[in-house]
Amino acid sequence: MNFNEIVEANKQNIKNIIRLITKQDNDDIEQEVYIKLWKNSDKYEERGSLKSWVNTVAKNASKDYLRSSEFKQEQNCTADDDALVNIRDRKKSPEDSLLASERQKQIISAIEKLKPKFKEVIMLCEIEGYTYEDASQKLKCPIGTIKSRIFNAKKELAAVLKDLM
Repeated sequence: MNFNEIVEANKQNIKNIIRLITKQDNDDIEQEVYIKLWKNSDKYEERGSLKSWVNTVAKNASKDYLRSSEFKQEQNCTADDDALVNIRDRKKSPEDSLLASERQKQIISAIEKLKPKFKEVIMLCEIEGYTYEDASQKLKCPIGTIKSRIFNAKKELAAVLKDLM
């Protein structure tokens, strides 16, 4: 049996062994297995099956990789990189604070320009947290009217503030 036939017959098995041991697909280990098979093919003795010998070479190459400094370095970098990604900057930058302040001023200005009946329901329900029922009682009008005014007020605000959305 020539080397190419050995590789083709065992290619998927080698990939599966590497994935099983290292928990990842790794073309470098696969190449290492092929090199070891090629270099040591003259030393193979037919005491066991050829497949067992190929499997043993793949297992040993995978275990060697896990013991290698390259793997350990990769694991450390990955853990450090993940930690850096998960760290959030909890302080707002001056630019963020300025943008938030400008945004708030635009929203307040837009609310101030609403018709008084729309402004009143927006202030009660959206700013002060009143329920529709509470606003209805406070303003002495039906809940349907409150809902209608909220809808129309939000529609006007959306049109005025469309550049913020």
